[in-house]
Amino acid sequence: MRFKYFFVFFIFFYSKALISQEYKGIKAPFLNSSNDSFKKGEWLKFRLHYGFFNASYASLSLEEEILKNEVIYKATAIGRTTGIARFFFKVDDIYETYFNKTHVKPLRSTRNISEGGYTKNVEINYDYLNNTANITDIKNSKLSSVSIQKNVQDLISTFYYLRNHFDIGNLKKNDFIKIIIFFDADNYDFKMQFLGLEDVETKFGVVNCFKFRPYIESGRVFKDSESLTLWVSNDRNKIPIKVKAGLRIGSIEADLEQFKGLKFPFKIKINE
Repeated sequence: MRFKYFFVFFIFFYSKALISQEYKGIKAPFLNSSNDSFKKGEWLKFRLHYGFFNASYASLSLEEEILKNEVIYKATAIGRTTGIARFFFKVDDIYETYFNKTHVKPLRSTRNISEGGYTKNVEINYDYLNNTANITDIKNSKLSSVSIQKNVQDLISTFYYLRNHFDIGNLKKNDFIKIIIFFDADNYDFKMQFLGLEDVETKFGVVNCFKFRPYIESGRVFKDSESLTLWVSNDRNKIPIKVKAGLRIGSIEADLEQFKGLKFPFKIKINE
């Protein structure tokens, strides 16, 4: 399973125009003004496992950097297989996204991956004056430009954008959420359903979470279009806690393994 699927797990919701959307007659909740849900120095690590078998680890870190004389955020996502899984399918992936701090607007994206012999090294620079993404294929020495939508997000910036603007107050059970993401020189539609609140057992204790059902394309990897379940912490941090995916054979889970640098206290339920 390519590392890009890991990040699909952590997409919460994206309204491309911040206006009312309808999906199958159900009004979708909107994004609100910034809630400032993260800060520089945040680091999250996730363990992906198939039953008791550890398949890989992935991490997300956030730091400040200067780009074109502007102080911005740089998010780095790293994924790699470990142990026996690495023997059968070696993965070493690095994704980087530079985005505007105020509006979480992607400015530059890089993708340097190695997955079982498949490699890719790409840099994307976003030109919002001309609504284009200028793509540099470093591996093949190719340049191209692709039209982008006005409020485009990339794979990694979406994670932070939605945490910052996720309107908890308007979210109701069974709401459908539509997402559009620019990835691999294309715009992708993505949708998911809010299933309510649920307590999740973690290594840190019991965490109350928002529960979502992302709808994905079934086929060689996933069992069916409703194979994914995502749990997000019901606090001001709004970080992924757990993901479960039904595969053609068995299921794979991703669990929050470690964290540091959260802006707000991580809420653990205490039994009285």
